[in-house]
Amino acid sequence: MSGGDTFSFDTSWGARYAPEGSRFRLWAPSAKSVELAVAEVDSTEPDHFQPLTKSDDGWWETVATSIGPGMSYGYRLDGETLVADPAARAQSGDVHWLSRLVDPRAHQWRTADWKGRPWHECVFYELHVGTFTEEGTFDAIIPKLDYLRDVGITAIELLPVAQFGGQRGWGYDGVLLYCPHQVYGGPEGLKRLVDAAHERGLMVFLDVVYNHFGPDGNYIPSYIPEFFHQEISTPWGAAIAYDEKPVRDFMIENALYWMTEYRIDGLRLDAIDSIKDTTDTPLVKELAARVREVMSDRHVHITTEDDRNITWHIERGEDGSIPLVSGEWNDDFHHTAHVLATAEQESYYSDYTRETAAQMARSLATGFVFQGDMSKHRDREVGNPSAHLPPTAFVNFIQNHDQIGNRAFGDRLRSLSSARIYDCVQAILLLSPQIPLMFQGDEFGDCNSFCFFTDFDGELASAVSLGRRKEFRKFAAFEDEEAAEVFPDPNSERTFEISRIDWDLVTRPIQRRRLQVTTKLLKQRQDVLMPLLDGARGGCGKSLVDGLGFVVSWELQPGRVYHLFANLSDEAWTIPEGLDTARLSGAEIVYANHKQSHEELSAGRVPPMTVVFALADGQLFGGVQ
Repeated sequence: MSGGDTFSFDTSWGARYAPEGSRFRLWAPSAKSVELAVAEVDSTEPDHFQPLTKSDDGWWETVATSIGPGMSYGYRLDGETLVADPAARAQSGDVHWLSRLVDPRAHQWRTADWKGRPWHECVFYELHVGTFTEEGTFDAIIPKLDYLRDVGITAIELLPVAQFGGQRGWGYDGVLLYCPHQVYGGPEGLKRLVDAAHERGLMVFLDVVYNHFGPDGNYIPSYIPEFFHQEISTPWGAAIAYDEKPVRDFMIENALYWMTEYRIDGLRLDAIDSIKDTTDTPLVKELAARVREVMSDRHVHITTEDDRNITWHIERGEDGSIPLVSGEWNDDFHHTAHVLATAEQESYYSDYTRETAAQMARSLATGFVFQGDMSKHRDREVGNPSAHLPPTAFVNFIQNHDQIGNRAFGDRLRSLSSARIYDCVQAILLLSPQIPLMFQGDEFGDCNSFCFFTDFDGELASAVSLGRRKEFRKFAAFEDEEAAEVFPDPNSERTFEISRIDWDLVTRPIQRRRLQVTTKLLKQRQDVLMPLLDGARGGCGKSLVDGLGFVVSWELQPGRVYHLFANLSDEAWTIPEGLDTARLSGAEIVYANHKQSHEELSAGRVPPMTVVFALADGQLFGGVQ
């Protein structure tokens, strides 16, 4: 393909622009009539209506020559209800107004020959478009791309950008799932960002939500009741009717649309455990298989979030290939790291021990902590065995938007823990063979809050604010009644403003040093670890634990064994019997957060608050597992 190539994806739903006449399609089986409403570029009201023709399967369709790019359109149902196109590529205003017709081929891609990067090279940087820069737009991210690349990031992951109610929000309440939020810069801005990222060798991932629609601006239930199962409940309302083919196609095509029309490299599927699919084939399975089939000419990836610790979707083929999902977000690793760093035991943290690092070692060696084990917090057995999977089947993190923003005051790990323990867990994250993810600002140790924020009005705004206060009343942070007086109101614009990154912090000595360490860690990951991850197989991890000290060993390539020695206590740790430490005399020390000699490791000692990664020929473990 040449640099002037353009890309578009022909969706079943919505508008398909063509100079000779644009096609419009809507599935609305119960509607008695559907009309295309058209408004001029500067008009605030439709001035032209054109009827759509209904087929026997509930689809309405028409071809219109009276509308061109930039003009507004929508649908009028039964002569009364005027709504945006649920598959709109752009909006003329907010979610309550009409859609905007765009020409998907208008963007001339400078990186049309981009083929992506393989999965094992992923180093994720999760960011929220609205708070990553002062401007809060796609275009404003572009000047930061060189900085992220130089730190060692290989993939930026955007929190959901599909159009949601209001001007500001996390994005998980999207209602127009094909439409990049117009406040961020719309489809044109997102394409410019992806193009600029690919020019720098950076992948772009997008967080997508297929388990629910947001509460503000979702009019689909009023004119397509068949889109939902009112009798099946989810935490966000009625379940999406995935047994209806048009509904199923709406979501699967959405994934393909982002990857084709925007050249997105990968998707993170939010909370797939909350997708209530009544068919025999889970949506995630069909969606991932379709992505692999259609996007076979470049590297594309899918990650998932699921608190059940299931493994069927991240299984590997006999040759080590990835048939479906590339990696699962591993909350278990985060939780045990957080408990070891903070000693918190509230809510789900009560399932994780602070007296020993055994759970962290298990997660690093074999995937999940809970692999069919009893969870006290959930009062049931959780998870499936995961030791047979390669470490790259898991995405690890010590922070993400949920784990920060869903705290009462949006506090980050760096402000909750000592600098010494933070130094250790960050090194473990970035140099372990799992796929690492950092949240915006983690690279320089940002301590500022990232809070939950919305932009709702009236009763909905009051309900969200009240709901958040009730949610946190049982936590220790609210034992002091005065704490409620400074609780950040999600609907306050101030809550959004304080969640922005303060880039001036990077000029301060402490933050500059943290950035320097992060860059060093990721340079070692790129130079030493990444080549070992290509083709790494499952069942390669072993661990040895005693209190807060542990050793994890991964045979990532035949005869090439990667070792982590960690002591998360304030006392020197003597490695227990069972490890042939003498064989470390010829090992390559990949990283040590303190000066560490081969002799001391060979003698079986690890100083306090120390993390050491070493690469050796041959296994140090005997029968220890």
